[in-house]
Amino acid sequence: MRLPSLSTLSLLSIAVGLSLASTAQAAKPPAPDLSNSQFQQCLDGLKNSSKFRGVDSYTFNNYRPSQPDPSVIQSLNYQPEFQKDVWDYLSSLVDKERVEDGIRAKRQWADTLRKIESRYGVKAEHVLGVWGVESNFGQTLGKKPLFESLATLSCFDRRQSYFQGEYANALKIVQNGDIAPSDMTGSWAGAFGQTQFMPSTFLELAVDFDGDGRRDLVNSVPDALASTANFLDKRGYRSGEPWGYEVKLPNGFWGASNRKDKKSISHWRNQGLTLANGSPLPSALDSAGLLLPAGPDGPAFLVGKNFDTFYSYNASENYALAIAHLSDLITREDSNKTDFVTAWPTDDPGISRQQSKEIQQALLNAGYDIGEVDGIIGDNTRIAIQQYQSSRGILPADGRAGQKFYRAIVGNTAATGNQYGQPANSRPLNPAPADRMGQLIQQQTSNPTSNAYSVQPSAQPTAIPSTSSSSNTRYRRVTNPDGTVKLVRVDEGS
Repeated sequence: MRLPSLSTLSLLSIAVGLSLASTAQAAKPPAPDLSNSQFQQCLDGLKNSSKFRGVDSYTFNNYRPSQPDPSVIQSLNYQPEFQKDVWDYLSSLVDKERVEDGIRAKRQWADTLRKIESRYGVKAEHVLGVWGVESNFGQTLGKKPLFESLATLSCFDRRQSYFQGEYANALKIVQNGDIAPSDMTGSWAGAFGQTQFMPSTFLELAVDFDGDGRRDLVNSVPDALASTANFLDKRGYRSGEPWGYEVKLPNGFWGASNRKDKKSISHWRNQGLTLANGSPLPSALDSAGLLLPAGPDGPAFLVGKNFDTFYSYNASENYALAIAHLSDLITREDSNKTDFVTAWPTDDPGISRQQSKEIQQALLNAGYDIGEVDGIIGDNTRIAIQQYQSSRGILPADGRAGQKFYRAIVGNTAATGNQYGQPANSRPLNPAPADRMGQLIQQQTSNPTSNAYSVQPSAQPTAIPSTSSSSNTRYRRVTNPDGTVKLVRVDEGS
C-alpha cells in the first residue's frame, strides 16, 4: 500500500501516458534546492496546527528533521518516460522465485495464517499474495527515513495537506510505542512495514496479533499479515469466494474490459465463456466483471468482489492481478509454470527477476556501469539497454528488457564472453537504487506491441548520463577471476 489517490486510502496511480514506440529514456531530473530556513519555519507552523493535535512536544521536537530531503520531491515529480506492458509487469512480480518463496512462507507461517483466516475470513494465500507483491515477503521494506520524507513532503511542492496528516500520524505511531523510531523507514511516499501501510491506514487498521501489546508491522510478521487481512476484510472481502478465474472467450466474442460491470455467472455462461481449460464456469461467484488487461486477444478473466479488495490496496488492475495470480500459484504450490493458459499477445514476453539479473551482469560485462545487479530494471539499466541497442543498430532502441533482448545480450555474452568491450564514449553511471514504491506506483496499461527487433547499421553509442543525485556514494569496478565484472560500493573517505 502506498500513496493514496484523492478518493481512496490506498494508492496514487501515476499514468505516464507515453507509448513504448516513442520512449526515450530521460535521466531523473536533479533534486531541487530546498531552503532549510523555509523548512524549519514550516515545521514551526505545523507544530501548533490542528493536524498535529495529539502529538506531544517531546515527540515532535525529538524526531524533528534538521533539514529537508530533496530526493523525495524529486521522486514526487518524477514520471519516467517508460511504460510497462502487463506481461512485463507481471513477469517481474510473479516469477518462479517469488512463488517458491511464497510456498515456503505458507509452510513456515501455517499456524499463524490459519488463525488469521479463522478470525478475519481472508484466505491465507490471498494474504500471502499481498505480502509477496508488497515487500517480497519482507525482503524489501524501503530505507527512506519516514520523518524526513513526510516532513519534506509536508512543506514543499504539491499535496502538502495530505502529507501533513501522514507526518502527524507517523509521529503518533512512535508516540504510542507501537514501532521503534529506528524502524520508521520505508518508501519515499511514507509507506512502511512488511505490507506497506501508510501511517493513516496503520492507525485505522493495524492490529496486534502476536499479543505483545504493540502493533509492529515492521518486525512482527503475525501483526503485518493480520493487519493486511483486516484491511481486506474492512474493504468488503467475501469469505469463501475466489477472486475470480481465467476464462476462455468464445470465437467472435465482442465485449469491453470493465470489471465494475458485474453480471451473473449465468449471464457469462450464456455468452459462451468457459474456464480457460474449457470447463464450465463454476458457481462460486454470484457475479463477476470481465477483465481484459491486454485486450480480447490476451488472457481474459472474470473477477469478483475479492479482486476489488486487492485493487483497493493499490489502485491498479495489473497490481490486483499480480496478487491474484501469485495467490493461485501458492495455493497450487506449483512454481513450474507461472504463465496463464492463454498467452499474452506479444512475440516478446517479459522476463523474470533472475533473467533481469543476467541482463544486468551482461551489461556490466559489456562495459556499462549500471550499478548493482539486483534484478530491478530501473532507469539506469533501461538507459544502458537503450545505449546498447543504439550502438548495435537494434530497433526499436526502446530500453526494454524483454525475452528478445535477453537472448541477444545474455546469449552472446555467454557464448563469447566480454567481446563487446567498453563503449567508446560511455562514462560510469552512478546507480540510484530504484524505489520499489516508485515502480509499483505506476498505473500500468496494456497496448499490445510486437516489439520486433530489426538491426540497422551500427551507430556510435552516446554517453550514458548519470542519474544519481548522491554526492557521497561511488562505485568501483571489480573484475572477478572468471572475467565477469561487478560494481562494489565505496563510501567517500573510506
